[in-house]
Amino acid sequence: MNSYFRILTYTKPYWRHILLTFVFTILFAILNGVSVYLTIPLLDTLFQESASKQTTQQTITVEKTSSILPDWLVNLKDNAVKSFNNFVLSGDKPEVLIKICFLILTAFLLKNFFAYMQGYFMAFVEYASMKDLRDDAYKHLHKLPIGYFKSERVGNLISRFTNDVNIIQLSISTTFSNLIKEPLTIIVFLGIAISISWQLSLFAFVIVPIASLIIAWVGNKLKKQTVILQTKLADITSILQETISGVKIVKAFGMERFENNRFMNETKSYFRLVLKTVRTRNLSSPITEILSVIIGVVIIYYGGILVLVDGTLNASQFLGFLFAIFQMMPPIKELGSVNNRIQEASAAADRIFEIMDIEPHIKNIPDAIELKEFKDEIVFKNVSFKYEDSDVKVLDKINIIVKRGEIIALVGPSGGGKSTLADLIPRFYDPTEGQILLDGHNIKEVTIESLRSKMGIVTQETFLFNTNIAENIAYGLTDYPMEKIIEAAKTANAHNFISEMPQGYKTMIGERGVKLSGGQRQRLTIARALLKNPEIMIFDEATSALDNESEILVQEAIERLMLNRTTFVIAHRLSTIRNATNILVLDRGRIIQQGTHDQLVDEEKGLYKKLYEMQFRENDV
Repeated sequence: MNSYFRILTYTKPYWRHILLTFVFTILFAILNGVSVYLTIPLLDTLFQESASKQTTQQTITVEKTSSILPDWLVNLKDNAVKSFNNFVLSGDKPEVLIKICFLILTAFLLKNFFAYMQGYFMAFVEYASMKDLRDDAYKHLHKLPIGYFKSERVGNLISRFTNDVNIIQLSISTTFSNLIKEPLTIIVFLGIAISISWQLSLFAFVIVPIASLIIAWVGNKLKKQTVILQTKLADITSILQETISGVKIVKAFGMERFENNRFMNETKSYFRLVLKTVRTRNLSSPITEILSVIIGVVIIYYGGILVLVDGTLNASQFLGFLFAIFQMMPPIKELGSVNNRIQEASAAADRIFEIMDIEPHIKNIPDAIELKEFKDEIVFKNVSFKYEDSDVKVLDKINIIVKRGEIIALVGPSGGGKSTLADLIPRFYDPTEGQILLDGHNIKEVTIESLRSKMGIVTQETFLFNTNIAENIAYGLTDYPMEKIIEAAKTANAHNFISEMPQGYKTMIGERGVKLSGGQRQRLTIARALLKNPEIMIFDEATSALDNESEILVQEAIERLMLNRTTFVIAHRLSTIRNATNILVLDRGRIIQQGTHDQLVDEEKGLYKKLYEMQFRENDV
């Protein structure tokens, strides 16, 4: 339940709407009771009972209930009955009938108006608070380190933001609507029932403790099933997301049948879990209703004795009592499902808050300084790194000094630690040992926002958004002049192919830029980096997946982008590496060689010369 109470904190900003919901709920409950209570004088009139007899009988009722009700409440009820009789029951029968019909019509109109207003304000609280919850969860998601996303399935995260939040949303109205409206309705009709006959009303209390025990048992069982159900739904979402993202591979390998079977097995399992949950959820309602009917039958029998034998009740009062009792059954049933919904919401909330409670270890420290500009150098001092789930060091005792404007090339076999070293600079990860200093400041002491604002990153895996070309180039920049976007595109060798597109810079490129070739996508990412105009550039395998023609165009754009910038380059064309100020050869997390291209080629037994002969010589022109 702690998670559920935590959900309710999101409704605090909307306390005015909640207050109005309470007001309209109370008015609805009162008018609901009045509309039923008016059936008593209506039945008396139709059955030709005299007003005096009704007044006498109601006085008898007061006298009979005076032994269990406070005197002030008895007097209040007695005065209300007299005022009502004087106003409604005066005049001949047709006049009385018109007055009663008018009051019933007015009561029902007002009741439904209040129900509408209550529903509107409750919906406002419900959707607004869940918007805030989604927003907070989404903002927190961006604070989590890169490593979290490598270990978490995308479909599972999407499921938590959609399916789990939807379940929580339904529970908000349960708390502020049903938990107020239904008990109030029960109290109003119970008050009517007691005012008519307290003896009969005692039977209504029998059902409460029995139903409560059953409801609690069903709710606890339902919470456990909901956790399993939401996890299975997340699995389905993950498969769907993976299949859509990898549809080309699925078709290329002819795996449609395999994927269909995998998906159908998951949906079949989900279907069985849903049926099991539905059986549990629906169990409390019929049980509660059966118990209510049993009590109702006993009430009818006992009330019939009071009417037919004892004469302490007249027929209209007994029927009014029955109306009141049976009007209590729907809210009692609804309260039976309230606990189920709360338990389901608690289970869903646990999954949402599981993400929000993850404390990002890469964050701004108190009093972190803002980096105004990069002036001098980047220093790696005894930097080591290993992933949380591994004891193997990916980087081990890295010591380098990079001056402003230098080009640093990182080469070496796969798994040597090149990309990891580059990822430490913008603090995608933090070193497990040692320090990285930027102009003498430990980058942990610099705000993440100001640090990354000085950097541009171009990777092998390009990512573009499902919007037009201009907005992709100017990503994160608002109201940017079109001439600057075009200038960046020209520098990135992208302007020509953009101009040939149907709508030029306004052309939509599809999800992840699927309407463009690999080289075109890469040139757009370079144009994006150019427009940002960063002081530090990181290129991570930016041309390794391109054909020769695209590679040449991209390489030209990269060389323009590197001008007057501090650059880290991972395994690019030989021409880039040959122009590097310093080449670092990494193997198993250690720098085993460093120097210029000419210096490293001259080392007969060095790893760089071996890599050069294996990979680069055929490209050396």
